Amino acid sequence: MDRTRLMHGTDTVVPESELDHKLELGRPLRVKLGMDPTAPTVTLGWAVVLRKLRHFQEQGHTAVLIVGDFTAQVGDPSGKSSTRKRLTADEVRGHAENVLEGFRRVLLPEPLEIRYNSEWLADMNMVDVLELTSSTTVAQMLERDDFSKRAAANEPISMLEFMYPLLQGYDSVAVEADIELGGTDQLWNLLMGRAVQARYGQEPQVAMTVPLLVGTDGVQKMSQSLGNYIGVDDEANDMFGKVMSVSDQAMDQYFRLATELSVAEVDDIMGSLASGSLHPGQAKRLLARTIVTLYYDESTAAGAEAAFDRVFVDHGLPDDIAEFGLGDVDPVWLPGVLADAGLVTSNGEGRRMIDQGAVRIDGGEAVTVEEFGRSELLGRVVQVGKRRFVKLV
Repeated sequence: MDRTRLMHGTDTVVPESELDHKLELGRPLRVKLGMDPTAPTVTLGWAVVLRKLRHFQEQGHTAVLIVGDFTAQVGDPSGKSSTRKRLTADEVRGHAENVLEGFRRVLLPEPLEIRYNSEWLADMNMVDVLELTSSTTVAQMLERDDFSKRAAANEPISMLEFMYPLLQGYDSVAVEADIELGGTDQLWNLLMGRAVQARYGQEPQVAMTVPLLVGTDGVQKMSQSLGNYIGVDDEANDMFGKVMSVSDQAMDQYFRLATELSVAEVDDIMGSLASGSLHPGQAKRLLARTIVTLYYDESTAAGAEAAFDRVFVDHGLPDDIAEFGLGDVDPVWLPGVLADAGLVTSNGEGRRMIDQGAVRIDGGEAVTVEEFGRSELLGRVVQVGKRRFVKLV
């Protein structure tokens, strides 16, 4: 049993002595990770804890991945300064379908259980709910940092938000978790799981957290709502380019959390950076190649680097530009074309990109108008930002 690998990259293990006890039980442990499908993409931020779950799989333990299709409709209040908007069942189902493939890109196919917590939470009756709420007190709930701050500021806390950590804790009861993984912002919830398990007569789980990966902006944690994320299912060229945009200050964390390099290997890279023997640009290329190789392969990573150089070093166009049919409309409203072609998420974003000077045609000057004659665009390459291209046909 490689305990060192299991501990690598962790932030907190509570209580660590119980982890040793569980690892000595001589049976596969049930290692739980709950992830609410509140967004459609699995990011490198999510992958930090998913890869830790994989480390347990590699040593024969059972990964119990809980898709929180029920709790996502409640909304996790962790780190929130206001009541979170609830998602609809349809929104959650749509996200769940999208993220499962991303989960499988990181985890081993076996030993793995994928469970939906609506299996046990949706059928709870009032007696069940009251029994669950007896696991804790309001005073204990208010010990939680985000709740205590909101209470002190006379800001509302809904009873629904109080229920979330209890429901997450009951997930641990339902799957008989030995260990639960989560980000550092989840520690309080994971410890609540211990209390709920004890209430139901189970041996409490060990809580294990990993750091939160900062986004490509180098400031806030990686988040799809903030747009500072890299997806595990991003195309290789796009993934490489996004990693190259990561700030120099964030490289240490990315090497340690988003790759499988050892502590010694990362220490050597960071030491070379500090001494000046390794240029930050070369280190970032190594980081980008390493991450793309992790989700694709070495050959694909090399191709992504060559494509990056073609666009950003040689100022050329990519070789594999997708095509988009203009149809018969004339004149053409460019923001709508950008949205329909998938270069932006909406007509409004298309207009903003034009206003910001981020749209170019055939690599020329920034576009300043929204409407073109159809003949002006046929056969030409439209570029949004640094990495999004489409050929209009």
